Amino acid sequence: MDGRIVYKEESYRVMGACFEVYKEKGPGFVEPVYQECVGIELALQEIPYVAQSVLELAYKGRRLQRTYQPDFICFGKIILEIKAVSKLLDEHRAQVHNYLKATGFRLGLLTNFGHYPQLEWERIVR
Repeated sequence: MDGRIVYKEESYRVMGACFEVYKEKGPGFVEPVYQECVGIELALQEIPYVAQSVLELAYKGRRLQRTYQPDFICFGKIILEIKAVSKLLDEHRAQVHNYLKATGFRLGLLTNFGHYPQLEWERIVR
């Protein structure tokens, strides 16, 4: 890597929307509330996104019945995964890594609206 941040401008815009939601709602709500708020904020900021897009999985060339559904795909190339837990865990990071592997995308943003006193977030690059 050459030290540049992957999708710098796009990811800053997405995270800006998440910070705005945290500023308005704060911690303490369940994940679906934050998902809906983030969807509204992404639309207000004219950030292109798809919510709950179904990702098909395969094993040795065979399609699996099980699918993945990341919370948002932004700009057609960034996974945005939302949590509302006390702190992010390795299983949350693994989930984003799996989404990146399934899509071939390079960047995932993992956000935690349940953390206090500020939004907890991580950039996960593949």
